[in-house]
Amino acid sequence: MTTGQDILFHNISRLHGAWDLAPPRQPLRGEMMHQWPVWNNAWIYVKEGLIHSIGCGELPRGGGDTLFIDLQGALVVPGFCDSHTHAVFAAWRWEEYLLKLQGMSYAEIAARGGGILNSAGRLAQMDEDELYEVSLRRVQDLIGLGTTALEIKSGYGLDVENELKMLRVISRLRRHLKIPVKATCLAAHALPEAYKNRKKEYIEKVCGELLPAVAAEQLADYVDVFCETGFFDETDTEIILKTAADLGFGLKVHAHQLGRSGGVRVGVRWGAASVDHLEHMNEEDMDLLATSAVMPTALPIAAWFLNLPYPPVRQMIQKGLPVAIATDFNPGSAPSGSMWMALALACTGMKMQPSEAFAAATFNGAWAMGLQGLCGALSPGYRADFLAIHGLEDLSEVPYRFHSALDLDVFVAGEKWSARS
Repeated sequence: MTTGQDILFHNISRLHGAWDLAPPRQPLRGEMMHQWPVWNNAWIYVKEGLIHSIGCGELPRGGGDTLFIDLQGALVVPGFCDSHTHAVFAAWRWEEYLLKLQGMSYAEIAARGGGILNSAGRLAQMDEDELYEVSLRRVQDLIGLGTTALEIKSGYGLDVENELKMLRVISRLRRHLKIPVKATCLAAHALPEAYKNRKKEYIEKVCGELLPAVAAEQLADYVDVFCETGFFDETDTEIILKTAADLGFGLKVHAHQLGRSGGVRVGVRWGAASVDHLEHMNEEDMDLLATSAVMPTALPIAAWFLNLPYPPVRQMIQKGLPVAIATDFNPGSAPSGSMWMALALACTGMKMQPSEAFAAATFNGAWAMGLQGLCGALSPGYRADFLAIHGLEDLSEVPYRFHSALDLDVFVAGEKWSARS
């Protein structure tokens, strides 16, 4: 395939997530999430990596050098937009899994120096080039699973030097990979051991030294805070978000994973792009989100892995809220970057319809990281990032057959993806 060559993909049994004119200019909310467009016997015409047109039935005439690709009756969906990952890390934490199986909670493991501090210690011992290489292989695996837009957070550095190292690795990944990658500074992920009883001083260092350095090197799109009991409270979070906003960063909040931390409230107050986790929500939180443009993002793999309650997504949709789904891929609480697993848990654990779950994992996921209008749909003007799923009759088979290895082709900007591409 020649870069920039016109391509006509045809023999698509069902094309999902494609609007022939303009997709909605807002996230899909409430019942809209179930109204994902579907085309039968469809085709996609691609020019220079972008979708030029879509249709069904008779094929359009292409130019003389147009490449015709027969997708052999596949189901086609937009590539996944995973808006919450921690994919840059030094090592897995399988030892903590054994502690978890013995009954120890996430908070108890963290209090013993495990969790985030464990990852931070290992990352500090790895140089930037090695961290880049292990992270590149990891992200390539995610693309092979169908993720074609990705957000990656720092947060395992916990000091200026190592946070910047992580963000520089993310910047290198962004330059190397052909998929959109968003970078988020999550220095307020946990208190480093040296600041165990000096949280105010650590926050001052993040706001006064680290965030200005990140801004000077243009290493992040967003700043995030782990607003949870025992980590950073609502007041701490507000201080950091204000500094981040003044420096021009977009904002995100880890909210209500371990309890009702005030993260939703501060996220709405500061106009965050998203508030993520949301295992502990009540009517007040949902009503507050309904008044805002903040994207509620559910991370079902983390809820399942930590034996936490699932976010009340069915209730959120009934209240007319938009919802995004992401993996939270990390070595401690969500050691899987499979959006397929996230979809299955979203349907079975959070009672989402498959069409709602796919909309949350694509169109709304793009909105959660500022990629709306470019990713998350298969409409004219969008990137030609899509998945061709072979051997299935209906999209509902995907979460139903969660145990099955899918016959899958991943296309990035119209080109069939491989780790060598």
